[in-house]
Amino acid sequence: MKQPKQRFMLEEKYRNFLILLPFIVFVFIFSYMPLRGWILAFFNYRPGVPLGRDNFVGLGNFRYLFGNKYARLDLLRVLRNDLGMDMIAFIFSPIGMVFAVLLNEIKILPYRKGVQILTTIPNFISWVLVYAIAYALFSVDDGLVNKILTSLGRIDNGINWLYDPDHIWLKMWAWGTWKGLGYGSIIYIAAITGIDQELYEAAVVDGAGRFRCMWHITIPGVLPTYFVLLIMQIASLMGSNVEQLLLFSNALNKEYIESIGLYVYNQGIAGVRYSFSICINIITSIVSILLLFLANNLSKLIREEKLF
Repeated sequence: MKQPKQRFMLEEKYRNFLILLPFIVFVFIFSYMPLRGWILAFFNYRPGVPLGRDNFVGLGNFRYLFGNKYARLDLLRVLRNDLGMDMIAFIFSPIGMVFAVLLNEIKILPYRKGVQILTTIPNFISWVLVYAIAYALFSVDDGLVNKILTSLGRIDNGINWLYDPDHIWLKMWAWGTWKGLGYGSIIYIAAITGIDQELYEAAVVDGAGRFRCMWHITIPGVLPTYFVLLIMQIASLMGSNVEQLLLFSNALNKEYIESIGLYVYNQGIAGVRYSFSICINIITSIVSILLLFLANNLSKLIREEKLF
């Protein structure tokens, strides 16, 4: 009798590696290969001119950044803006977890799915469309808010909401939260579904209501996920949304809205100072690496487990 052929099976570790391989290649191509461009920070790079014909300036761009008074003040200003906006997001970071917990408490399934869909859709809208919505709502002449307030007699003339620099950090946080709240809560909802349902059943038997179940079971169940996301957020504090800030920036609020990423864009692309902008990018990358190690140590301190 002919013996059936045995199927060749890879070990689990090799299968997992093959699953991760496309993502590793993607990260290598789009995150590590562009680092070759850092060499331009040591030249006076001119577009269209071969690198060998550009002037080699060594650490000249770095000396200018830290030696020139106005360049140093600009760097401190954008660092202040970046850290200020990131700290607001850091302080209000529990909102995503609270939203997911409250969403899970909605027992009418069609209504809960409708809320989840409506809050997730903005994540897939580009920032260009978000700004178009903001302009339709808050522009001086044609904005819906100004029209309503004028018709009610609350104001005589339209208020220039989009150009007003007051509370600009909170405004940027509010738009970012509106856009990403629903999508960001998906991770928390997945963590909630992983909580053992027997805990809820035992709590109900002991006389616990919905609020006590939520406070003593649901929230402790998602806290580990919250701390992981919070620590990862700390590690990427220098990564403000450049697309959002670029669209909402203008002559009146630029002093307070320009972040590191937007400053690099304005200096490199708009200002055609490529070598200087790459110099700034190198410094911010080093700061981000230091923050990553800080987040790793915080993870060890809070969760007794490191990220890497």
